[in-house]
Amino acid sequence: MSLVKLTIKGISYSQTQNGAYALILNEVDGERKLPIVIGAFEAQSIAIALEKEIKPPRPLTHDLFKNFADRFDIVVKQVIIHKLVDGVFFSSIICERDRIEEIIDARTSDAIALALRFNAPIFTYKNILDKAGIYLKISPETEGEHHPDEVLTEPETFGSSSTVSGEGYTQYSLQELHEMLEGAVQNEDYEKAAKIRDEISKRES
Repeated sequence: MSLVKLTIKGISYSQTQNGAYALILNEVDGERKLPIVIGAFEAQSIAIALEKEIKPPRPLTHDLFKNFADRFDIVVKQVIIHKLVDGVFFSSIICERDRIEEIIDARTSDAIALALRFNAPIFTYKNILDKAGIYLKISPETEGEHHPDEVLTEPETFGSSSTVSGEGYTQYSLQELHEMLEGAVQNEDYEKAAKIRDEISKRES
């Protein structure tokens, strides 16, 4: 079975599952998207890894794993989403230490959060993408405004676009938003920080 490389397009709040988020993966050499429902904690951890400006005052669980792996010379080489059963994605983390390769079973959300921290590529098998990949519709207002490579880390929203793009923050100035972002990070309110960061990115793009 052939592998297909994926990149992270964005994270959106799930309109169908309360408290859940949809992680959107994009095939590198194609137009299909692979949406995966993940929890709030994993969504925050992935968002923080994507947004280099957000630095937690203390390490999150995935940061701790990365620090632990670095200390013992363990490298994550790649992540493979290898199975889909009843809507649940199964993933493997390919690690290496002293030139010995190990395969570790992991939840897809955890595997991707770690892949980001190790700058490791993410793959899935073609048959999984054929089965679960979708084409997201582009609205006439936004079609043609961006090159596909320029929107890989922008959030994609299902349903109401205000949920992810900073609802409740539109009335603040950029300076106020930056101050609020810093305060949210210091208070370890990463969900709020991610939403404020989305609003800042929207204005500065």
